[in-house]
Amino acid sequence: MKIALRYPVFFYMLIICNLQLNSQNLYSNYSSMSQNIYKLEKEYPSVCTVNSLTKTAGGKEILEITIGTGDKNNKPGIAVVGGVEGNYLLGVEIASGFAAALLKESDSPDIKSLLDKVTFYILPNVSPDATEQFFSKLKYERNVNCRSTDDDRDFVSDEDPFEDLNNDGYITLIRVTDPTGSFVESNEDARIMVPADLSKGEKGKYLVFSEGIDNDKDGKYNEDGEGGVNFNRNFTFNYESFGLNSGLYPVSEPETKAVADFLFDRFNIYTVFSFGPQDNLGQPLKSAEGPASQPRPQTRRGQYRRPAMSEADGIITSILKSDETINKMVSDRYHEITGAKGAPVSRTTRGNFMDWAYFHYGRYSFSTPAWWITAEKGKSPEAAFLKYADSKKMNDVFVPWAEIKDPDFADKKTEVGGIKPFVMNTPPADTLGDIVKNNYKFITAIASMHPELEFLDMKTENAGENLFRITLHVHNKGIFATCAEIGDDNMFTRIMRISLELQQGQSIISGLKVERIKRLEGGQSAEFSWLILGKGTVKVTAGAVNTGIISDNISLR
Repeated sequence: MKIALRYPVFFYMLIICNLQLNSQNLYSNYSSMSQNIYKLEKEYPSVCTVNSLTKTAGGKEILEITIGTGDKNNKPGIAVVGGVEGNYLLGVEIASGFAAALLKESDSPDIKSLLDKVTFYILPNVSPDATEQFFSKLKYERNVNCRSTDDDRDFVSDEDPFEDLNNDGYITLIRVTDPTGSFVESNEDARIMVPADLSKGEKGKYLVFSEGIDNDKDGKYNEDGEGGVNFNRNFTFNYESFGLNSGLYPVSEPETKAVADFLFDRFNIYTVFSFGPQDNLGQPLKSAEGPASQPRPQTRRGQYRRPAMSEADGIITSILKSDETINKMVSDRYHEITGAKGAPVSRTTRGNFMDWAYFHYGRYSFSTPAWWITAEKGKSPEAAFLKYADSKKMNDVFVPWAEIKDPDFADKKTEVGGIKPFVMNTPPADTLGDIVKNNYKFITAIASMHPELEFLDMKTENAGENLFRITLHVHNKGIFATCAEIGDDNMFTRIMRISLELQQGQSIISGLKVERIKRLEGGQSAEFSWLILGKGTVKVTAGAVNTGIISDNISLR
């Protein structure tokens, strides 16, 4: 497999040195983000269009930015998606910052060449109802939209919301001194509450709850707050029926349906980048494919069903082997370009967007939180974060434990405190510029590896008696395959084909006028041959929208 970049790395270094992204180094709320996006369309009308796909239950638009030149929907496309989960605001900044950087450099020779070959579809924030909580007077980590739901199934919706018991504007934790409790102070950092380890003879000293009041008196706290449905739990792959925040049914929400419809309609998209809790860039996925000798029943396209699937229902549940190779290569480039290392184990949730984009949409799908604090094996992520915060003199990430009067525990010592919401997923604002620049550099570098077809070894032979033999190879000179292996048997992946257009008086003696081209790995070719009766010119066309379509005229004399 080829791994050399078509566009020099030093070029990207020159670009990122001059980018003016997030010049104020502040996170953008829904209003400012939307205004900035529409400004991009006005400033770069020849290469940028902005579309509103739908409105959420909270009345916020899901905006999409298309960046490219020429026939945008008929050449390889890349989707970049931010705001996949509401408490990962960094993804919104990376996606919107990527769009701004790409447009800023759209007149430079190399980026202009890239935009001639690749179209970018950018959805900066697909969870605007949830991310807006970061900018609200009362801050708590929210992952759901404004759809009113009965989360605790007591036939009442949104009846047990968050309450700010110490009036500091943050929802943290309450701890109650109680011998029946199951929590103790952590040995790594006494500020943190952890479950008592019975194997070490520890006894619990505290009850620990989310900060609030048990409004419905069911022994649970804040379990049915405002909203909603989580965008990142509402997709069809491995959907959890009746799951918390998963929605009444798959793709039940306007935003999930609009995003899925938009992507399904863009047959030219060959890969998806998303930013959220799932991660196959920090730690690439591993194939669970079985022995090559295992029987493989044929599929409708004449290929073979892969064994990396659930035996119970025949559903593929693991990345396929050649896609694993690409995932590893892209992950290595991510580490190299961004400098990220020591990624924690990826958080897996059912119905998530990253898995849907791969298993059901059938595209290469890459996701990362883009920022994390590495904890040593077996150590607490919270303790690792507080250690990092102390070293960086981040003094505004923890609410010290302080006693309050709580009506639910009037006769017991009750305290409020803990790590503030968002801070473990949201890097300091003054680091945003570098993070966005590095991810811009990464995505554009990977985009240069797009599938790209060319004709090689094109030959014509006069066979006599007005007969001519044509032979040629269709070669994928890109590094990415013409489609992900998972998409080779997916109805939403366009089949590549090669066709001949004859002049009047010509006919095909052998070979097919229209023929399918099999999936081509990077650097791989397929050979075709025809026997044509009649002189003149023959036009040969090959490809599909996700690879680009090429054509050439062949003279028969």
